[in-house]
Amino acid sequence: MSLTLEEYHRLTPLPRPGGVLYVKPGARGYRDPVYDLLQRVVAPFGQRALDLNPGVGWGSLPLEGRMAVERLETSRAAFRCLEASGLKARLAPPWEAEEGVFDLVVLALPAGRGTAYVQASLVAAARALRMGGRLYLAGDKNKGFERYFKEARALLGYGEVLERKGPVRVALLEKEREAPPLPPLWQSFRAPLLGEAYTFFHLPGVFSAGKVDRASVLLLEALRGEVGLGGLREKAVLDLGAGYGALTLPLVRLGARVVAVEDDLVSVLSLKKSLEANHLSARVLHSDVDEALTEEERFDIIVTNPPFHVGGAVILDVAQAFVEAAAARLKPGGGFFLVANPFLKYEPLLEERFGAFRTLLVREYKVLFALKEGGRR
Repeated sequence: MSLTLEEYHRLTPLPRPGGVLYVKPGARGYRDPVYDLLQRVVAPFGQRALDLNPGVGWGSLPLEGRMAVERLETSRAAFRCLEASGLKARLAPPWEAEEGVFDLVVLALPAGRGTAYVQASLVAAARALRMGGRLYLAGDKNKGFERYFKEARALLGYGEVLERKGPVRVALLEKEREAPPLPPLWQSFRAPLLGEAYTFFHLPGVFSAGKVDRASVLLLEALRGEVGLGGLREKAVLDLGAGYGALTLPLVRLGARVVAVEDDLVSVLSLKKSLEANHLSARVLHSDVDEALTEEERFDIIVTNPPFHVGGAVILDVAQAFVEAAAARLKPGGGFFLVANPFLKYEPLLEERFGAFRTLLVREYKVLFALKEGGRR
């Protein structure tokens, strides 16, 4: 049974002391062993606390009402839950934390976002703490916890592992030394796409940093073969899960009127800077799938390179929601282009939602195409 778009967007309330905690598909941090163990171990210290990777707020929830807790979150899906739960939070990457003012920092290691993002988060945590402040660090030893714990001790000073459950660990560290400056954040690279050269800018933690991924290249090739380079001019195009713009930028240059939606704020900032650097313009929305679009918006073409590389139930929910959003947001006769790893079974879902589909190419990845009934492109 596939997840409907309405079911994906629905916020579910869970009882908590003093209120409710909202969760939803696509929002991390609930029924996650790292956050679960963190919640069991975390305890108040001082007056002000900061959660640098809160998700829906589960890990730092025991501090609520016992300290002034602030949260920095980059996922629009998770932020929707935090807002609905009445938890103090703002949309910002961890390196935007106020410096030297927190007694306690909580960090569930964002290991799936890569080394550069984790290291920037650790430095941000060290800089946010006052001298003598404490850091709760949670993670999975199969995803680099031991390495990052050592790096955190080098930054802060004393630390010990408080709790273990299977591969999950929670450590407590104390700030004994001044924190270093943040590492360089912005990086750039050049890449040719459909015969044109682009300069892409990106912050730590974005997908396929430093090189356009092969799946996006193949989707663009398949799109060119299906509609031609001139067939995009003045078309309304939606890029679902746009990342730093590997699809958005060439589509804009080919004359499409592109709306790019992306759940991750760091990727949104990267996409906006990439567009500016290449003197291109698109409408970029920080969005939980299609929630930032107006109800009536529809598109001639929708493209997506869904987030399958991280794995896990949250990611599968999002990828499925992309297909549901495409079926809902296409104009009659509009076309949906999806690129995926060959072992991922999108075909039954496309058949269910569109009635039929075609496989445009299969190489390292497959590109699937579905046409919405009711007209011709």
